Amino acid sequence: MNLLVTGGAGFIGTNFVRYWSRIWPKDSITVLDKFTYAGNYKNLNGLPGDQVKIITGDICNANIVSQLMTQADVVFHFAAESHVDRSLAKNAALVFGQTNFMGTIQLLTSALECWQMINQPRDFVYVGTDEEYGSITAGCYSEKDVLNPSSPYSASKAAGSLMALAFHQTYGLPVIVTRCTNNFGPYQLVEKFIPRSITNLLEGQKIKLYGTGENRRDWISVSEHCIALELVRRLGTPGEIYNIGAGNEYANLEIAQMICEIIGYNPEDYIEFVPDRPGHDFRYAVDTTKINNLGWTSFPNFKESLEETISWYRANRFWWQNAKREAEEFYSQLGR
Repeated sequence: MNLLVTGGAGFIGTNFVRYWSRIWPKDSITVLDKFTYAGNYKNLNGLPGDQVKIITGDICNANIVSQLMTQADVVFHFAAESHVDRSLAKNAALVFGQTNFMGTIQLLTSALECWQMINQPRDFVYVGTDEEYGSITAGCYSEKDVLNPSSPYSASKAAGSLMALAFHQTYGLPVIVTRCTNNFGPYQLVEKFIPRSITNLLEGQKIKLYGTGENRRDWISVSEHCIALELVRRLGTPGEIYNIGAGNEYANLEIAQMICEIIGYNPEDYIEFVPDRPGHDFRYAVDTTKINNLGWTSFPNFKESLEETISWYRANRFWWQNAKREAEEFYSQLGR
C-alpha cells in the first residue's frame, strides 16, 4: 500500500511511521509535515529512503494535499497543534483552529475529490483524542456520548472529528475516527507532562504539578497506540468511532512520584505544586469495549514502559534539549 501520514515527524506520527515501516517493509509511506518545532527530520533518521518519502508542507495547502492524495491508498491524519497549555495563550485559538479544523477540512475535501476522480475510495483514519469528550468524574465515556471539550485544543480536535464523520455521512467518504487516551514514549516533546517531568529531574529541577496533582488520566504507551491504529484500519467500520485506552489510570501526582522513584529522587524534595491552569479537566476515561471487540487487548506494562521511556530520554539528551529550545524560539516569534 501507499500511506500518506500527516504530521509524520511529530511524536505519535514518528512512532507510527517507524512501526509501520518495520511491520510492513514493502509498503510506501509519504510523510507530510509542516516542520514547525513539533516536527523534526531527525526523528525519521535511519528509515529506508526508498520506502519513506518526506514532504515539507502544510495540510492547509490545497495543491500539495491534492497531489499527494492521488497516490494514497490510506491516510493517517496525525497533524495537529496538540498542546493544551499552548492553546490557552492569547490568539492561540486561531492557530489551533486553522490547523486542526481547517487543515482537516482540506484533507477531507482533497480526499473526496481525488478518490471520486479515480472512482476508488480509500481509507481515511482521523486520529483524535479523548479530550474531545471533556472531563468525567466517574465511569467512562463511550463513543456515543456527547462531546464537551474544555480547551481550544480539544475543541478544535472535536470539530475536526465531527467534520470527518460528516464527510462520511454526506459523501460516503470511508472515514474512521479514533479517540485515544494520553500517550507517552520516545520522541515526545518536553512540553508534555511525562517528558517534562523526566527532563526536569535529569536537569536537577523539580517536577511542577498543577493544583493538587489529583487530576487523573489513562496512559497508553505510544507503541500500543500504533498497534491499535493498525487494527482499526484493518478491521474497523467506516463511519465509526473507536476509543483507544489501556486502563492505566493514575493521578498526576502518582505519575510524578513514580518518575522520581525510578530516577532516584525523593518525591517530597522534587515535586512542586503550582497554580492550576484555566479549565483544567479533572479526569479523562474512555470505554474501550468497541475496539476490544475487534480483538484489541492492552498490555498491563505501564511501569515497564515508563522505565523504557526514562531510559530513552537519558540516552537522547541532545535531542530533547534541542527540541525544547526550538519550541521556545517558535512561540516567542509568535508573541506567545
